[in-house]
Amino acid sequence: MDGWCCTWQPDLEAHPCGFVEDGLRMTVIDLRTKDVPNLETIGDGVVMLGGRMDALAEDRHPWLPRVKDLLADAQGMDVPVLGICLGHQVLADALGGEVTVADPRGLEEGPVRLEWTADAADDPVLGGMVALGDGPVRMSHYDAVTRLPEGAVELARSEAYGNQAFRLGSALGVQFHPEASPELMQHWWHVKHGGWNTAMLDRMRQVDDELARSCRTVAEGFARQVYAG
Repeated sequence: MDGWCCTWQPDLEAHPCGFVEDGLRMTVIDLRTKDVPNLETIGDGVVMLGGRMDALAEDRHPWLPRVKDLLADAQGMDVPVLGICLGHQVLADALGGEVTVADPRGLEEGPVRLEWTADAADDPVLGGMVALGDGPVRMSHYDAVTRLPEGAVELARSEAYGNQAFRLGSALGVQFHPEASPELMQHWWHVKHGGWNTAMLDRMRQVDDELARSCRTVAEGFARQVYAG
């Protein structure tokens, strides 16, 4: 079965390559230059990637309310939705949760280990990752989902933050980055901190084999969810 997904891409350095490799045809939409599509034209699923804006900055990014409406509509119609980092936060806000911008617990960056909840093992997208054990994920965020939407199930937490992953029906949000390479993580570090220190690149390369294997299961799981629909 051939699946088609609409991918919203606030940050053009990120790319949903793993999903393409699993046979999904992806239409990538640069939200800075293209209109938000309607529910009838988004295809079989939706992926929203990360970006440098915050999920509540609707005054500076007028496309945000339209994206939130569409995410809520897609979830309501049982269309598979995956929100990553900013996408995770936008999805939570769209479905009635709460996002804290510049959370006082501070930056969470680099390889971070998650604690999976009991529900995560049975999740159609994250279950494969859980089965591989307690490995790290790629993390880069200041903002956080601080209250889940009503009816949503928490799937993961870290030492610093809860709600690192959640599901509500057909919609899954993950704060971590299954799509990011060590080089992209280094690029984000450079944008945030300046200078040419390569410590982030070195840290991410040390665990990249483990990360690539586990994060690959996210693409595979989402592809199966799209195909099943």
